[in-house]
Amino acid sequence: MPDLPASHRLRMGRYAEPHRIYLLTTNTIGREPVFENFKLGRLVVHQFRQAQNSGWAKSLAWVVMPDHFHWLIELENCSLSTLMRTTKSLITREVNLASNRVGPLWQQGYHDRALRREEDLVKMARYVVANPLRAGLVKRLGDYPLWDAVWL
Repeated sequence: MPDLPASHRLRMGRYAEPHRIYLLTTNTIGREPVFENFKLGRLVVHQFRQAQNSGWAKSLAWVVMPDHFHWLIELENCSLSTLMRTTKSLITREVNLASNRVGPLWQQGYHDRALRREEDLVKMARYVVANPLRAGLVKRLGDYPLWDAVWL
């Protein structure tokens, strides 16, 4: 196998199908904790809602961490690459405008994991939203403001 950059290796063998459930993760460049700023984190949430309102993906659970996000979705009317490219681009534009920053915000690529239908989606959602607890950012989930799940 050729020695490819990580972003290219992530795309190898990637196949997206509508109505399949995926866990998506992406990091800020240099793991910069941009979303420690609650106002900037809300811009990510806004784009998750825009993707749902556009019919691209149904958000099942998400958490916006200081330097990355986890997003559990059911893919609807677009590809994973279109969903992530568009979402990351719109978040970058909004964050840059709101914070007077310039340039890229995200590392290239993203990680995706397709879930099997028989997997326990509620358990996966709990795993996603419990990230702030595991990271030691809060002592109780309710103390962290940037998460949601359709089941919880």
